[in-house]
Amino acid sequence: MLMVVDVGNTNIVLGLFDEDRLIQSWRLTTDKSRTSDEYGILIHELYARERVPQGQVTACMVSCVVPPMIPTVNEVARKFFKLEPQFVGPGIRTGMAILYDSPREVGADRIVNAVAAFEKLKRSCIVVDFGTATTFDVVSSKGEYLGGAIAPGLGISTEALFQHASKLPRVELVRPRSAIGKTTVHSMQAGLIFGYAGLVDALVRRIIAELGGDKPAVIATGGIAPLVASETETIEEVDELLTLTGLRILHDRNK
Repeated sequence: MLMVVDVGNTNIVLGLFDEDRLIQSWRLTTDKSRTSDEYGILIHELYARERVPQGQVTACMVSCVVPPMIPTVNEVARKFFKLEPQFVGPGIRTGMAILYDSPREVGADRIVNAVAAFEKLKRSCIVVDFGTATTFDVVSSKGEYLGGAIAPGLGISTEALFQHASKLPRVELVRPRSAIGKTTVHSMQAGLIFGYAGLVDALVRRIIAELGGDKPAVIATGGIAPLVASETETIEEVDELLTLTGLRILHDRNK
């Protein structure tokens, strides 16, 4: 079995693949202060709860956009699972041309998402990943990574309102009943959810216009993707585990 690990600024998402079938996934909080022993014990307990035979996990593929977490992930894989983790980065065979001015600047998760989306859709596409930041990644009909856009994530925007506006509370991210809020909480939810959906649609439409005659598919991923995507007009499909699939594909290409 293959263990895949996607380390983001807010969450760590783990998955287990048996060949090309995802059999289990978990989501943990990213905490740079937590030791490798703490993460190792936690992941070991998750395996035990699901009765995963630890000895059957024979490989580990990692995407990490939090540099201080790299030594921690390395030690967890080696100490607790006797695995040599492979990290997405320079030297990895992606099977995709990266048409970025400086390819090394592209976040590992963005490349993983682009590879997974093109492999799944077999056509030009835009991947919208709702994470700590919301990223828009564009792949051509030839399977080339063209670039994209980065916007503040919905969680960051919510927290900024609470932190910098004295009378505004911290609110739950749920769909409001109406765009015309009758309470402060409902007004904030309307601005956050509907406003963010509008941001997504505006950026996607601008990207499509710049592509000329090509009409790409638009696919969303990330933990809150279902919430926002349902309010947009441009997102056609949601795959919350797209990044894990991309890590599996990259592992297969680098065996």
